[in-house]
Amino acid sequence: MISRGSSSIDVVLPVLDEAAAIPDVLAALPAGYRAIVVDNGSSDGSDLIAADLGATVIREPQRGFGAACFAGLSAASSEIVCFMDCDGSLDPAELELVSGPVLRADADLVLGARIAAAGAWPLHARIANRALGLMVRHRAGRLTDIGPMRAARREPLLALGLRDRRFGWPLEMVLRAADADWRIVEVPVTYRRREGRSKVTGTARGTARTIADMTRAMRAGSSE
Repeated sequence: MISRGSSSIDVVLPVLDEAAAIPDVLAALPAGYRAIVVDNGSSDGSDLIAADLGATVIREPQRGFGAACFAGLSAASSEIVCFMDCDGSLDPAELELVSGPVLRADADLVLGARIAAAGAWPLHARIANRALGLMVRHRAGRLTDIGPMRAARREPLLALGLRDRRFGWPLEMVLRAADADWRIVEVPVTYRRREGRSKVTGTARGTARTIADMTRAMRAGSSE
């Protein structure tokens, strides 16, 4: 586990209308973890709330999960960078578990494998996530979750040349890392009911859109 006295680690938090969740998420960040909130066009004042609470705020006008994550990665300066949703579904305290193997040089990319509380993860989203795990097995090994909480070293991550700027970003990262022979591991993390409705898994339509983006990312990676 990471020492509380270690150097800071930047945490990229993509945000789209998460005003209700931001205060609790930022308050729960462990000591030594620095929030980079990337506002992706919020209309509820998310960016102002985050700034008032001391977070570094980046405004990314290009809509898309990948666009927000890439903007945050580009703005980060720490050797190790974490990513996490800012909707209250994930426990910021568990960033220490996710970044620990990278800090100890035991892994190159760590994914938080979500253990869902009752009612936190809709059935259609769980089925889609399991299907994605099966799809990438021949390239990335056995993975149970292509989840949003993850950690890696910043410079090697930038060198992967990630191109997707939509919901294919998380999968493209895993595939490119696997193709580069990175050591990819999972650690279990808590997944709880989020604030408001998810833009990704809140509806079957949103899940289908995410699957389409990830399938496109997989095909693009296979053709290179």
